[in-house]
Amino acid sequence: MARTINKLGLISKINEPGMYADGGGLYLQVAKRTSKTAADGEVTKSWIFRFMLAGKARYMGLGDVNTFSLKEARERARDARQKVSDGIDPIEVRKEKKATLRADDAKRVSFKQASERYIAAQQAGWKNDKHGSQWKNTLETYAWPVIGDLDVAKVEDGHISQILDPIWTTKNETATRVRGRIESVLDWARVRGFRPQHSENPARWRGHLDKTLPKPSKVKKVQHHAAMPYGQVRAFMGRLRAMSSISAKALEFTILTAVRTGEAIGATDSEFDFQNKLWTIPAARMKSGKLHRVPLSDRAIEILKSTPREANSAYIFPGARKGKSLSNMAMLEFLQGMEGMEDLTVHGFRSTFRDWVAELSNFPREIAEAALAHALKDKTEEAYQRGDLLEKRRRLMTAWAKYCADRTPESAKVLDMAARR
Repeated sequence: MARTINKLGLISKINEPGMYADGGGLYLQVAKRTSKTAADGEVTKSWIFRFMLAGKARYMGLGDVNTFSLKEARERARDARQKVSDGIDPIEVRKEKKATLRADDAKRVSFKQASERYIAAQQAGWKNDKHGSQWKNTLETYAWPVIGDLDVAKVEDGHISQILDPIWTTKNETATRVRGRIESVLDWARVRGFRPQHSENPARWRGHLDKTLPKPSKVKKVQHHAAMPYGQVRAFMGRLRAMSSISAKALEFTILTAVRTGEAIGATDSEFDFQNKLWTIPAARMKSGKLHRVPLSDRAIEILKSTPREANSAYIFPGARKGKSLSNMAMLEFLQGMEGMEDLTVHGFRSTFRDWVAELSNFPREIAEAALAHALKDKTEEAYQRGDLLEKRRRLMTAWAKYCADRTPESAKVLDMAARR
């Protein structure tokens, strides 16, 4: 049976289980604590609002006494009574409010989460997995530290400025990519309902950031990869052959095959056919997104077979971390650590190879471009050239390996006279 609370100070002394009326439908409910850790006689106390609606009694919890005082409980009960008098069920109102909050919460995603979902959605349409990694890496490095945990709906102009201003003039090419990628993620978020449908994209360039940032063409200085003159390659390759480190062997192999760093360090056993002296790089590992076959010279095969391997690892050039390949920076750091090579880059040896082909051989341009896995700029020419010119490239790479190994002046002569025929 309900008993009336007479004084606020009595609440702390009421420990007998039961319902204690305050009036106006407000009750203090005292119940035994049922948890396993509860002591004997320990109770819980909470506020209950009882009301009649459509001839039925209903009970609505108003919170516990540790959260709401008697004064606050009376105010909450008064608000509920007003709704009841208007024919409104306060319990249903609360349920609807909670449902709305859950729906709003479901629409909240951080910029990082939006980025990851955008990348996952676009991955199938990109040429290779490397493109997705590049997207993630640039956003992880420059955008996520600023807005990664921020609700994507709250990304504004100030956040974009905080990301781009420090790198716009010093790393403009990177900054331009970051801006474009943020813009794409925010556009995706708007279409998916995570940003207001008519909101402006704070990362857009035209008509927005172009008013506050200098054009990339005004600040971007084109810097080509530093390349070794081909006349110095023979002596340099002699130095490499005298070294036994994994980085030295990987660098020599990379130069002999004229491939990119990532293609060399990611090489695995399954990609090589030693009987046919052929290395097949799958499309997923190529910048072009197309499978690339590389004819191997005798010296390239010798390097592959003599390089120390790591047990249970498929990588030809193992790195410092168990089960991993040589790091992306290992060859560059090794190269620039050599005396007189401080300004060179690994990628620059592709230019060295290309210059050698143009100036010291009779191999046609399309053979050299195919060896470098470059797409032909002439689309008509590309349409008619369906093959990969493998056998012609085999002669080219053999000539290149011979040049790299020959340290006599005669090696500067035109090498492949057969290419004239």
